Amino acid sequence: MNYSVEKACEILEKTPGILRSLFSGLSPDWTMCNEGPDTFSPYDVIGHLIHGEQTDWVVRAKHILAVGTATPFEPWDRFAQFKNSKGKTLEQLLSEFELLRQENINWLKSARLSEADLEKEGVHPVLGRVTLRNLLSTWVVHDLTHLAQITRVMAKQYQEEIGPWKEFFRILSF
Repeated sequence: MNYSVEKACEILEKTPGILRSLFSGLSPDWTMCNEGPDTFSPYDVIGHLIHGEQTDWVVRAKHILAVGTATPFEPWDRFAQFKNSKGKTLEQLLSEFELLRQENINWLKSARLSEADLEKEGVHPVLGRVTLRNLLSTWVVHDLTHLAQITRVMAKQYQEEIGPWKEFFRILSF
């Protein structure tokens, strides 16, 4: 599938609602679990998504449109949520994410990006030259990856409890 703002928004608009629905009424046993040291809990993922809304996708898109390859993107701290989410409830994080995502989708739709805009380049500090199309496509894949991560982490909470059925659930082997 080729990138389009409309198709991207089909996913980007749903992510906050999916997360709110998934986490509604769940105990911290589900939302605060992780896969070990240096991994994200579902709670951490929400903070990570918030940081992306604040400092990555739209910020970098605007950077590409404004300065292209003249200066590289600011490096991105993929662990900033550990500091930024401290003391916040999951409900607060979900509300913040919903608000930021809506603002960013509004910008994306109002930008009226042309095919020529999507081919404009920026410089990622690690990956080098990337197009706006690459960046905006990655935003969608990033959401889907973290939705999969959240459900994987949650599924692993019953990994030992399912006994012999474990062999039928590939999600538990990642």
